Amino acid sequence: MAGRIPQYFIDDILDRVDIVEVIDRRVSLKKAGRNYSACCPFHNEKTPSFSVNPDKQFYYCFGCGAGGNSIGFIMDYENLDFPAAVESLASVAGLEVPREAGNSAEQRQRKSESQGLYDTLAWAAKHFQLQLRQHSNKSQAIDYLKHRGLSGEVARDFGIGYAPPGWDHLLNAIPSGEQRARQRQQLETCGMLVKKDSGDYYDRFRERIIFPIRDNRGRVIAFGGRVLNDDKPKYLNSPETPVFSKQRELYGLFEARKANRQLDYILMVEGYMDVVSLVQFGITNAVATLGTASSIFHLEKIFRHSSKLVVCFDGDAAGKKAAARLLETALPAMTDGREICFLFLPDGDDPDTFVRQHGKVAFGAQVDKAMPLEGFLIETASEGISLDSDAGKAKLSQRALPLIQQLPHGVFKQLMLRKLASITGADIHLLESQAAKISAAKTQHQTAVSNSKSEPQTKSSAIQAPQEDTQVAIGLEKTPMVWAIALLLHYPQLANQHSLPRCIEHFDSEEARLLQLLMSHIKAQSQTVTTSQLLGYWHGTAESAALNHCASRHKTPESITVAEQEFADILTSIERQFARHQRSQLVAELKQKPLSELSEEEKNTLKSIKMPNAKKDI
Repeated sequence: MAGRIPQYFIDDILDRVDIVEVIDRRVSLKKAGRNYSACCPFHNEKTPSFSVNPDKQFYYCFGCGAGGNSIGFIMDYENLDFPAAVESLASVAGLEVPREAGNSAEQRQRKSESQGLYDTLAWAAKHFQLQLRQHSNKSQAIDYLKHRGLSGEVARDFGIGYAPPGWDHLLNAIPSGEQRARQRQQLETCGMLVKKDSGDYYDRFRERIIFPIRDNRGRVIAFGGRVLNDDKPKYLNSPETPVFSKQRELYGLFEARKANRQLDYILMVEGYMDVVSLVQFGITNAVATLGTASSIFHLEKIFRHSSKLVVCFDGDAAGKKAAARLLETALPAMTDGREICFLFLPDGDDPDTFVRQHGKVAFGAQVDKAMPLEGFLIETASEGISLDSDAGKAKLSQRALPLIQQLPHGVFKQLMLRKLASITGADIHLLESQAAKISAAKTQHQTAVSNSKSEPQTKSSAIQAPQEDTQVAIGLEKTPMVWAIALLLHYPQLANQHSLPRCIEHFDSEEARLLQLLMSHIKAQSQTVTTSQLLGYWHGTAESAALNHCASRHKTPESITVAEQEFADILTSIERQFARHQRSQLVAELKQKPLSELSEEEKNTLKSIKMPNAKKDI
């Protein structure tokens, strides 16, 4: 019998997937400020009220109140149960869903290990940055960066660091103590240390400029290193790890999103130095693949943030060959509204050298002249063919049709067929018929996905939320407790910095009950949870709608420092509110008695009670 899905894996899935990508595959999203919007897929509407928050990884409809995380969306949109929704997301992430008998101790350990990898990578990033400022050999690295024209501000923004010479500099930097062996193991798992046959370790990155690679949330997940001497390879990347996949991540995307409220287009270049050099010249929308060819996952991630991609290649034969490979990769992703252009720089130039020699304006002019995908497709298919003869035109049709057929059905595909018909003189209906035959042959080779035989499961045992018969109903107004719930959802770490006042147990309201539930749940976790995980915990329960409402309706501060102060003020406000209520009750009780029946103590109490002139509650 199949076991339940462990909580650590559910949390890992929510960490890995981007809810914008998950939803946009099913519902077309449009950028709306920091968020994305669409008409809600769960009720009929003409004006978009469905909002997706990429930073906190949840969605909410201001019309019908639907909301939750990626798993919840899959469950509701595709009418799947919980295990099937997790399986669906895991398949996209290239992961196999584990099953277990419910060993909570093991779950906590696995979750701790996953968070430990992120913490260790963050520590390594700070270590490399420190070496760039303090190591005795830092001048070599600094001179290199200055020679490439990088300013200290750009190096700071990208977290650029330095791995000094030697085989064990990072290894020896691990703090001594009980956690040393564990951190060494984590560094090996993250690819930062390499284990020799003898059992000893050595540093992977040595005498290199270090470029931290960040995920869409800004967490360091890997590193790239550029050599400072003649060693090979020139560039060295972290290997595949539990938190890093080269086929799914892009260098500079986090920084590009941070620098631009709206990305009119994204520029894809080859290397780290190309990205940072362009930023130095005010071109802040560049990204780079990580030592691998562009994948469909890279393209889908880019199109989540901009409808236009300009891919920059060298103008030599190798550049044209790389562009042709990307063309075939890109075709299935070219739904209507998306655009890819191919920019070929003069032979001998790359983005770094070109922008330094010619400047930002000249580089922008090159971008404006980039070749659209439709032109590059025809140019690629017609290479070596003379279109002066009917045989040449038929040859072009034979080459181009299989490429065009890879395009998704839509206006763009139809226009490409018409373009091919115009060039070759062939009848458009004949080309459509041939394209349909190609599609039918492809369909015959597709294999059906086997149905899961696992035991039906509503939720993982580790995320069984408290079941209540009472439907939670929270008003739209921002009361102190509703505001406290919203702050906790966006900044769960506040729960470990504060305690609720004891008086809250005397409040007879759903807001107070929900605030206590939320606070207790967060405190019970061994690691800090995310907004997405909290919403998933209560998905499908009476509390779910109220939590989604609190997370979405009330805009919380962007600064954790401000949030901490506001949360502390709220707790004080709740205590003050309770104290006023007690005083009011006491005064009312004493006033009900005749003055002659009051004791001296009660008379003095009545005289001394004064309602505080406190600040208005939040």
